[in-house]
Amino acid sequence: MALKIITDSACDLPDDIVKKYDIDVLPFLIYIDGIEYKDGIDITTKEVYDAIRQDKVPKTGQVPMDEILGTIRKYAEQNRQCLYLSFSSKLSGTCNTVRLVAQEVMSAFKDFQITVVDTLSGSLAQGLIVLEAAQNVKAGMAPAAIIEWARRRSQDNVEHVFSVDDLNYLYRGGRVNYASAFLGGLLQVKPILHVRDGLMIPFQKVRGKKMAIKRLVELVKERSLANPDQIIGITHADDPTAAKELQSLLRNTLGYRNFVVNLIGSVLACHIGIGGVAAFFVNSNIDEPNLATSTSL
Repeated sequence: MALKIITDSACDLPDDIVKKYDIDVLPFLIYIDGIEYKDGIDITTKEVYDAIRQDKVPKTGQVPMDEILGTIRKYAEQNRQCLYLSFSSKLSGTCNTVRLVAQEVMSAFKDFQITVVDTLSGSLAQGLIVLEAAQNVKAGMAPAAIIEWARRRSQDNVEHVFSVDDLNYLYRGGRVNYASAFLGGLLQVKPILHVRDGLMIPFQKVRGKKMAIKRLVELVKERSLANPDQIIGITHADDPTAAKELQSLLRNTLGYRNFVVNLIGSVLACHIGIGGVAAFFVNSNIDEPNLATSTSL
């Protein structure tokens, strides 16, 4: 049997891709007004954004233990080798929980193998790693090679660059101080962030959304692998106009042709609010051949 790819709902992959590549996606928990929902099962991302617009404050919880155990045990009983590609361990404890459960199941099923890789990523950066791993499975790459590839890709090769509209959400999460959040709202300052070692890091500010989108395009140009066939991920915090503008600029100015576009999912929406836009791509540090960087959807 082929290597089974498992991930969690922080990956923000569109449903059609999940179904096409038979990827198992385990749900994070979302809490609104004290009510618990399984992400993507009991509540949609759109409903989470609606709650934010109603000034509710959604919160997140780890993927439930029973979901993790049930899924891993199912494949252990089939003796099907698995690769779990997790949301950044710096942003959630889910990765460590999966590792503990995986060890317990492998102790009970001696011939079963599951590898847990911390992608140090979220949203479509994590999603692109998952997608490319699934494409490599479909292309016939050996499981050991896919696992090693996923480890290298997670450590060195996937970039996140993004901007958010409302600094208050970053203030609540401790990413900026109160003065920055207050003045940013008055001056229409948009922070530019990236991810380093699994953490979201603000590193620049620009004035206005158009300048923010322009800066994201510049960062893609500066950092990306110069391969117009690579898949570029774009996500937005319920702002499809910004996503379309970013996609158009990346296509028309840099020549990229293959895109995955989706909402920023519930897990990150709870922490960044409405109006953000992001680009995800393979950077120029890549040093190994890979089937998926030159494969369209």
